[in-house]
Amino acid sequence: MQHAQPYYVPSPSYWPIIGSIALLFMGFGAAFVMNDVEAGPWVLVIGLAILFWMMFGWFGTVARESEAGRYGPQEDISFRWSMSWFIFSEVMFFAAFFGALFYMRVLSVPDLGSGATGEYLWSNFKAGWPVAGPGIEDTFRPMGAWGLPALNTALLLTSGVTVTWAHWALKVGNRFQLNLGLFLTIALGVLFLFCQAYEYAEAFHEYNLTLKMGAYGASFFMLTGFHGFHVTIGTIMLIVILFRCLAGHFKPEHHFAFEAVSWYWHFVDVVWLMLFVLVYWL
Repeated sequence: MQHAQPYYVPSPSYWPIIGSIALLFMGFGAAFVMNDVEAGPWVLVIGLAILFWMMFGWFGTVARESEAGRYGPQEDISFRWSMSWFIFSEVMFFAAFFGALFYMRVLSVPDLGSGATGEYLWSNFKAGWPVAGPGIEDTFRPMGAWGLPALNTALLLTSGVTVTWAHWALKVGNRFQLNLGLFLTIALGVLFLFCQAYEYAEAFHEYNLTLKMGAYGASFFMLTGFHGFHVTIGTIMLIVILFRCLAGHFKPEHHFAFEAVSWYWHFVDVVWLMLFVLVYWL
């Protein structure tokens, strides 16, 4: 009688608690920044530092368990389902923000600028998009689609090609192409983040576009900012995978950690395409 392979159950880990602490600091830090509390940026940076430490530590633990041969086919299936549900939760996360953007552009802003509701509440408000909304006197310039946003689109689409190129190299055992493809993907991700930081500086200083610019400003920075945060997380994941590849980890028939990160990176690409069309272009 054939015995079933035992399912590996790891020892209790403190990394989830560390991650919760990081999110606590990040949440308070973001709230403090948006309310002009002096300590806000420091609290936010502390939260990000704890989060990055947690990621590298937790990834290291999983890598050591994997290289020790503790993961079999059953664990592989669990990892695939876990990553699938995680990406689905991220899809729902961005769907909420895209839904809010749709509600503002199609329903609430036109309603406030026309009909009995608009005449009673904001008689001088003219509906249109982009707009800050009624009651906000400051003016701003919206971000155009061409220029840095188009460049960033090209960068992310190219990074999707390079990570796929690296994946195919891993499948055929070409380690040089694998490492080169990962390095190029990381470089493109970092360049994307630098371009987005420059775009934000331009928006603040030249366009007078901030979170305080009502409907457009809030939706623009929340959508692009959270996407940039996801690109940052994805870049860290890719760096970890590159270090593992340089250390000789992964085999053509067993490399789900690489696949999981590539799934995440392609998800980030798709979200950016939607952002480019719905936030910058239309």
